[in-house]
Parts: sequence; structure tokens; C-alpha cells
Amino acid sequence: MHSGHSRTVVLLIAVFAVALAPAAALGQPSGWTAPRTPDGAPDLQGVWGNNAVTPLERPESLGERATLSNEELAQVQETAEELFALDAGDAAFGDQFFNTALTAPETFTSSDGGTGNYNQFWLVERDFNNRTSLITDPPNGRLPEVTPAAEAAAEAARARRGQPAAWTEDRGLSERCITFGMPNLLAGYNSYYHIFQTADHIVIEQELIHTTRIIPLDGRPHIDADIDQWHGNSVGRWEGDTLVVETKNFSPKSNFRGSSDGLHLVERFTRVGPDDMHYEFTVNDPSVWNAPWTALLEWTRTEDAIFEYACHEGNIGMEGILTGARADDAKAAGAGR
Repeated sequence: MHSGHSRTVVLLIAVFAVALAPAAALGQPSGWTAPRTPDGAPDLQGVWGNNAVTPLERPESLGERATLSNEELAQVQETAEELFALDAGDAAFGDQFFNTALTAPETFTSSDGGTGNYNQFWLVERDFNNRTSLITDPPNGRLPEVTPAAEAAAEAARARRGQPAAWTEDRGLSERCITFGMPNLLAGYNSYYHIFQTADHIVIEQELIHTTRIIPLDGRPHIDADIDQWHGNSVGRWEGDTLVVETKNFSPKSNFRGSSDGLHLVERFTRVGPDDMHYEFTVNDPSVWNAPWTALLEWTRTEDAIFEYACHEGNIGMEGILTGARADDAKAAGAGR
């Protein structure tokens, strides 16, 4: 069901037919305790999905408000229903949908660039709650200010994206089917994780490009600082019922919102209900942001299996991109003559 190429169509209408529910509680249900593995640790195993429509950043118009009113949430859902009825995919990606749906739904326009956007066939039903941002710190729910160097690098990257691709390395990592990076914030599209657990290791398999992280829990230190990896080097520990994973040693070729080898990531995994997991992470890279920031994602358990995310088989998509770029080059050269 969660394959990038064979996903069951799920009608989102059901989301809007039910009565409007209040915001999901961020604490554990009364009287509930997390199940345990044979060695006594909280049992985090299973398949967990991140499908919330909550944006990463809070719309500036909401100021310090961490939650919407029920009326505002109903407005967001109504706009989503109208958009989904058009079979457009914009609601699954980025913050544009949430911001526009709340402030000026009549002004929403598709981000389709002319080659066709993803439609709802490829997406799963979304989870709605009253939260106004995934970011919990800073309190304004927005990213800290970026450094001048990071802003200059981002501007250069935007300029490069508008140029024809000379070779594969001119395209992004996800487009080349290498990695979607981590932490991964994409929701509604192949946004599932399978957790396996032993007494001394946690394994987290990410659906997108089948990334698998093997995280030791035996107290070993990080590997040498001069050894870098696409997804860094992770070590874990238990703090009460929370799994804490610290990751360093990211490759300079990696990219999380402009951060690469300077990224220091701390993740926290806590079961808060029979089918609910809090995934909280803090990122710190002084070369990109002037302060650390923290986000909280609410994962939901599913009994469905994760199938292969095939990306584009044989990299045929990349072949087409480069062929098109060479055709553009030839056209430009002919015009020059």
C-alpha cells in the first residue's frame, strides 16, 4: 500500500465526513503504559507513518499561537476537500497549502510547473489536528534566522536549479535516487518507517529510497570525526521511556535545508499511546542557523507493510533529464550561429 509505484487509492472524503475532533493530546492516555520488550525496554517496533498536514513553520499571521480554533481547523479541512476534489497534489507538499487555506483560500494556485503534478493516487489520507507548526522551539514556531553565508549558498543553489544539467551531479540527491536526507519531513508520500529492535540495537528503515539506519545502544562512541556518511553516524541511548539518538559525521555532500557536515542531530522517539509515537528532533548547525531549533512530528502506527520504493527504475528519469538538457544546448548553439 505504501509503495511509490503501487499505492492504493484512499478517498480523503472520509476525513471530512466525520465530526470535527479536538486537537490530539500531546500526552499519554490515562492509565496507558508503553509495552516492553523481553529485555525491559519500551517496545517501539512496527510500522509508523508521518501523514500530518501540519506545516513545518507557523504562518506569521498567527504569532505565538500554537493551536488553531476548531473553526479555523474546519476552514483548513474545507479548503483541503475542495483541492483534493480537483485531484491536485499540492496539499501533500510544503507549507503553501496550509498557509493559504487559513489566510486566503480563494487565492490558492497550483504549483504545477507544466509537466504535471502528483495527483491523489500517489498519496495517502492526511491527519488533521489543531497544531499550527511542527516547530516547537523557537516559541514562534518558525525557523531561526539563517547566517549570511547560508543565505548566499541558498541563493546560489536556486540559481543553479534554473540551469540545464551538464551532468548527473547538477541534479538533487533525491532526484538521483540517492537519498531524501534526514531528518525527513515529507508527509503523505512514502512517509513510513519500520522499526526493529533488539537489546543492543535499533534499526529504522525509511520507505523513501529504502534507507536503513542501524543504531547501536551499547554505549559505544561515535566513529572518528574524519569519517563521514550520507546519513551521519548515529548512536542511541535510553532516557526513561524515550529513545535518544545522536547523529554526527554527516557527509559534506549531504543536505538538510542547507546544512551538511556541520549538522548535529538529536532525535527522540517516545510511544505516547497504543498507536501513537512522538518523533522529536533538534538540529544545530551554527554555520546555517543562529540558534538550534526543535520540531515534533506525531507518528501513527499501521498494520500495513512497507513495500519497495523503486524511485525510477534504471534511472530512466535521469536519462530523460540529461537528454532534454543536451537538446536545449543544441538549440541554443543553433540560435547562436
